[in-house]
Amino acid sequence: MSTTAPAAAPRTTYRSVFAVPQFRVLCASMFLYVLGFEFEILGLSVLVYAQTRSAFLAALAFAMGFGPQVIGGLLFTSLADRLPPRLVITGGMLLRAVPGVLIGLAPGLPVAAMLVLVALAAMISPVFSGAVSRLVPEVLDGDRYVLGRSVLSLTGAGTQILGLGLAGAVLAVLPARWLLLSAGAAVALAAFARLGLRPAAGSVPAAGGPARQGAVRATLAGNAELLADRRVRGLLLAQWLPGAFAAGAESLIVPYTESLGHPAAAASPLLAAVPAGMLAGDLIIGRFCRPATRQRLALPLALTTGVPLLVFLLHPPLLVIAAALFGCGFGFGYMLGIQQAFLDSLPPALRGQGFGLSATGMMGGQGLTPPMAGAVATVAGPATAMAAAGAASILVTLCLRGSLTGLRGSLSGGAHGPDNLPA
Repeated sequence: MSTTAPAAAPRTTYRSVFAVPQFRVLCASMFLYVLGFEFEILGLSVLVYAQTRSAFLAALAFAMGFGPQVIGGLLFTSLADRLPPRLVITGGMLLRAVPGVLIGLAPGLPVAAMLVLVALAAMISPVFSGAVSRLVPEVLDGDRYVLGRSVLSLTGAGTQILGLGLAGAVLAVLPARWLLLSAGAAVALAAFARLGLRPAAGSVPAAGGPARQGAVRATLAGNAELLADRRVRGLLLAQWLPGAFAAGAESLIVPYTESLGHPAAAASPLLAAVPAGMLAGDLIIGRFCRPATRQRLALPLALTTGVPLLVFLLHPPLLVIAAALFGCGFGFGYMLGIQQAFLDSLPPALRGQGFGLSATGMMGGQGLTPPMAGAVATVAGPATAMAAAGAASILVTLCLRGSLTGLRGSLSGGAHGPDNLPA
């Protein structure tokens, strides 16, 4: 009898992920979708400020791209499961292009009309995100799925950085309306996505889905079902909370640098440190760690989103602050360690909605914690508020250690999992 141990499975590579044509289409769709979003929001903020000279309305214009996403996520994400992904992705790109094109062609529109257009387009973002996420496990199997999620995360973070740089370059030489018109590139992408995705991919709704309910009722019922399951709920909270408090600290970078007597321009490298850390974390954890290692690292990496922020209590030099923020961003690599568990926990009929709900909660957390951190900073100063945000991130991570370490019961246990595990 042979005693030779079976050879270890070869490590999954990014090359094998990009070898799948449909995934390349999804990645390109995500890239141009985020790029168009960055162009649209920055162009709208500049245009609104130029018309009104109101910093409040300019900030409101910026917020219109984010806040309404929560409404869309809570009410409409069932469409990600009920409609063919190709239709949702194509339609999402077309709808994303509408505000930029209309405002760019008619920059004299009333500010209220501009804000409503952008808000309506923002509502469909969670549905688009859910459709893309639903399709990924259909075109990528095994560990390629986790690496594919890593690629989409890298694409989103990298495109945000690139989009801000390109938008600034465009605004340096052209009026803001041209930046808004550039969102029309999404129309070309819609045609590209339609040609590149197979019509049959994910086109049949999963069995058991609420196919005959209205979209809003189906979404509310689906969200309730997902949140009622202990395992799903724990994994959702694990994706939402540690990063939400880190975002609260990130929102205070500019006030912090100015509190040290540095000009606002000094905040630029600090603002770039967090997304740079996220890029590095996803690359290293995704490419060089095997699935079991990623799962083991999920808890320590999640703690890393908060621990480096405690250094703000010591008022160190800016170089140390940049390293701490980079470490905070690197910690977001913990998400790769729970992606497979989250996918496995979702009922097939609610898979797209589950991913949409995940994106909605992350967006909502990023909108909620900055005002909270700002309120603390008003009383105790930016440094203390940023350290407090780090401490809060550590606390919620420890409370969710069961979900981050895979100690929960299986989905079949539903709401009847062990009572001593944190909800």
